[in-house]
Amino acid sequence: MLESAEVIGGYRMPYGSNYTFMVHLDAGDGKCIRAIYKPRDGERPLYDYPSGTLYQREHATFILSRALGWPKVPYTLVRDGPYGIGSMQMYIDCDPDITYFSLIEEYPDELARFAVFDLIVNNGDRKAGHCLLDDAGDIWSIDHGLTFHPLFKLRTVMVEFWGKPIPEELTGDLEKLLAALQSPTESLPYILGDLIDTSEMRALTQRLEIMLKQGKLPVLDPYRNVPWPWV
Repeated sequence: MLESAEVIGGYRMPYGSNYTFMVHLDAGDGKCIRAIYKPRDGERPLYDYPSGTLYQREHATFILSRALGWPKVPYTLVRDGPYGIGSMQMYIDCDPDITYFSLIEEYPDELARFAVFDLIVNNGDRKAGHCLLDDAGDIWSIDHGLTFHPLFKLRTVMVEFWGKPIPEELTGDLEKLLAALQSPTESLPYILGDLIDTSEMRALTQRLEIMLKQGKLPVLDPYRNVPWPWV
């Protein structure tokens, strides 16, 4: 349905700098499902990211999360919508007042995966509101348009993890991911290579190599590497 169902309604979400829509997809029998649609032509031009690529980065982040096995990123694909091609993402029903700041004490192990993942994808915009808790108690990661830049761009509110060791149980997954990205027979590098450019693919593998060598997350500058607003 996310891939091919007709968009039958929706509205623009407030506050975002880029055009983001809550859309209703026809599920048949008078029912609909909700999704988040971010059209390429609604992206605000940025000085440091190529224009019209944020929707592809959303999809690439989902692909990488599935290859890695964590964290939970809502199903995200690329398709045409009412305003042209863009990303279409499964909507996560949640309480918007529950953010990273509400979750860190109860879910430190799960959120440590988010912190490691953000370094892998070079997430330039990890705000507290980009961590969603659903009714089943699962935490989801959203808003991945500012990812995969070849230069270090990590900006995050997850300051509790700065300088902390990468959990040992995640190291094996990082090694498998690096091997898949470097393998000429694996499909992952080719799939990602259609979404991000060669320099970004090279930087991705280099980050993984450095992470495995150093075994910890970097200590960042609170004046440069924390996004505003925090939520």
